[in-house]
Amino acid sequence: MTPQIILYVIISITVLSYLFEQALDYLNLKSHRTDIPDEVASFYNKEKYQRSIEYHLTQAKFSFLTSAFSFLLSILMLSFGGFGWVDQLLRPIVTNSTLLALTFFGVIMVASDVLTLPFQLYSVFVIEEKFGFNKTTVTTFFIDKLKGYVLGAIIGGALLSVLIFLINKIGPNFWIWFGFIASVFILLVNMFYASLILPLFNKLTPLTEGELKTAIHQFAAKVNFPLDNIFVMDGSKRSKKANAFFSGIGKKKKIVLYDTLIENHSTDELVAVLAHEVGHFKKKHIVWSYGLTVIQLFFTLYILSLMIFNTNLSLALGGSAQAIHLNLIAFAILFSPISGITGLLMSLLSRKNEFEADAYAKEKYNGEALSTALKKLSVDSLSNLFPHPAYVFFHYSHPPLLERLKALR
Repeated sequence: MTPQIILYVIISITVLSYLFEQALDYLNLKSHRTDIPDEVASFYNKEKYQRSIEYHLTQAKFSFLTSAFSFLLSILMLSFGGFGWVDQLLRPIVTNSTLLALTFFGVIMVASDVLTLPFQLYSVFVIEEKFGFNKTTVTTFFIDKLKGYVLGAIIGGALLSVLIFLINKIGPNFWIWFGFIASVFILLVNMFYASLILPLFNKLTPLTEGELKTAIHQFAAKVNFPLDNIFVMDGSKRSKKANAFFSGIGKKKKIVLYDTLIENHSTDELVAVLAHEVGHFKKKHIVWSYGLTVIQLFFTLYILSLMIFNTNLSLALGGSAQAIHLNLIAFAILFSPISGITGLLMSLLSRKNEFEADAYAKEKYNGEALSTALKKLSVDSLSNLFPHPAYVFFHYSHPPLLERLKALR
């Protein structure tokens, strides 16, 4: 295809993707109901439930605005060769191909972040503040952003450098070698996330001796779960929303509990939530998800290898010559319909896994305690009780609350 036709295809995919997402958001916006389901009636009063509806309406309307802004920026960059213009601006300054690509993506990402900064600030300090979730200070917000830049530059820069080096040195077969490198990287992140990355942003404190720690260890011993440490994370530093997860692969597992979760739940409820997480481990969900992620990664890289040396992709984005970084952007857009399908399949699998983990927690511990915990989490986070089925199908990695409660019953 000529550069012009490629550009038309890229713009068409961008427009259709935007319209499709907006249609889903609109359906979801209109799906809310004012009646309180019997399953959660004892947890939601009318005022609280109305506040939940208001929260989601506010979020949806704000999402329409931010999506429109991002879409407009993308169309302008594509239509007027903005990516090519940035490339041509940097070429006289940075002559090394790897450094050029790193600088190019750094400029694009920082510029994008700066342009959307007002929306980020409004979301955190106006919307989340209004509904009582935000605990982040302005200082913490910008320190987090700075840390994110540094971490992204180190990790993202290293991976991108390796990718470009392999493309230049090996040629079309680069995808095999980079696939193995990226697979190992993903495995290492899963193993050491709680030990190395999470402490950069949050404080992890060992759970103190007491009823909760004893109950967790007793359950872990009962189901032969290889528990290493239990940590409490200062999630309240940024938000009142709660969560729990475990990290690590192999015999050493670390459980991380948000302090906000501990504050609002009984011991039985907390152990039930952890039993759900253990269910993922026992059902091999982590292993299967990693395996499928690796397969998806190799497939994506193989398709990339068929397109990465196509000069017309760079010309379509306004470049004056072939550039790996321009081809990567063009590929990401052209591949997005396929990645959307694979992402959809992964979401379907994820929702299936959540039902299985719930069933495990019910069988091995206490289904009623898990149901109560899920209800409290939903109320505390003002979650949407009636999301549109189409929106759930395409976007939800977890089943909606009422479906999970029905399955537990």
